[in-house]
Amino acid sequence: MMLFLTALGLMLVIEGFFYGGVPSFAKKMAAMVLETPDELLRKGGIVAALIGLALIWLAHRL
Repeated sequence: MMLFLTALGLMLVIEGFFYGGVPSFAKKMAAMVLETPDELLRKGGIVAALIGLALIWLAHRL
């Protein structure tokens, strides 16, 4: 549970810097996401999740 809360906190910090630091770029990216086909978003999300899992696994192995 502690690892989950740490990961969630880190995600919120990174997103907070992104939206707080460059809000106009964040809006442009959101508009691009709306125009992206669902299948491409799905594949990108799965790849990102797998990379995240691999990084967590690697961090615990070290």
